[in-house]
Amino acid sequence: MRNHALWEKLRPYVMIAPAMAGIVLFVVYPVLYLVRLSFYKYNLMNKAKSKFIGWDNYRKLFGNDDFYKSLVNTVWYTVGVVALTMILSLLIALWLRRSSRWNALVQAGIFTPHIVSIVSIALLWLWMMEPSHGLLNYVLQSLGLPTSTWLQSSKTALVSVIIVSVWHGIGYYALILVAALQSIPPSIYEAAALDNAGRFKLFFRITLPLISPQLFFVLVIMTIGSFKVFDTVQVMTDGGPNQATSTIVYYIFRYRSTNIGYSSATGVVLMLVVGALTFLYFRLLSRKLHYQ
Repeated sequence: MRNHALWEKLRPYVMIAPAMAGIVLFVVYPVLYLVRLSFYKYNLMNKAKSKFIGWDNYRKLFGNDDFYKSLVNTVWYTVGVVALTMILSLLIALWLRRSSRWNALVQAGIFTPHIVSIVSIALLWLWMMEPSHGLLNYVLQSLGLPTSTWLQSSKTALVSVIIVSVWHGIGYYALILVAALQSIPPSIYEAAALDNAGRFKLFFRITLPLISPQLFFVLVIMTIGSFKVFDTVQVMTDGGPNQATSTIVYYIFRYRSTNIGYSSATGVVLMLVVGALTFLYFRLLSRKLHYQ
């Protein structure tokens, strides 16, 4: 009996032990090691020259104008991608909310970019945005509209990268919102119709509150993902022109071998920024979510 009682107490911990071991091994340990490296001058090319330097990496980081440039670019990129993707995904979801064969076909079509490698998508858009013989400028010229330099100009490069990222992720998040809209009981709309509620009142008083948990999920996931953008920038612009598209992760990538301690310090700052934003989201918005 004692052994059985002891096993009943230990069983929950034994069952979660593999998952906890994975978290410690692949999450906790890398984070702690990242923090440790940030206090060292660590050169992968010559480990013998590695030494403890305390807060020097952080002092150097916050005194570097390139870091602030990358941070500002990342913030603008995140704001643009999150805002445009959420608005467009919601509009598409409202359009596709009814179950039909046509809507199912469209949903499959808009989801396709999400399962294609971002590198392949970036290369395709790189060709389409080529100023002299790209498809986009050809279409604009055919319609009598002014063409753009797209990725070749520091004024339009970041916007161009935002367009590609929005196009890549919009289908995935639209399907999440479609599922949320389809889960709303029709009886709620029927009751509102009896009260002669208009479309705008239905949308803002019923639809938005009932899909607020999904919108909150999309907001948090997209914010975290946007702050970690790298592939699109690396393939399409290599951080240029004139560092107009250099983001935090790309900034970390630049110092990956010559001064990994400095890169680690930048990674710690990025982790703190993303963590602070996530905490702020939960602090300000979690109480306003409406769960059915």
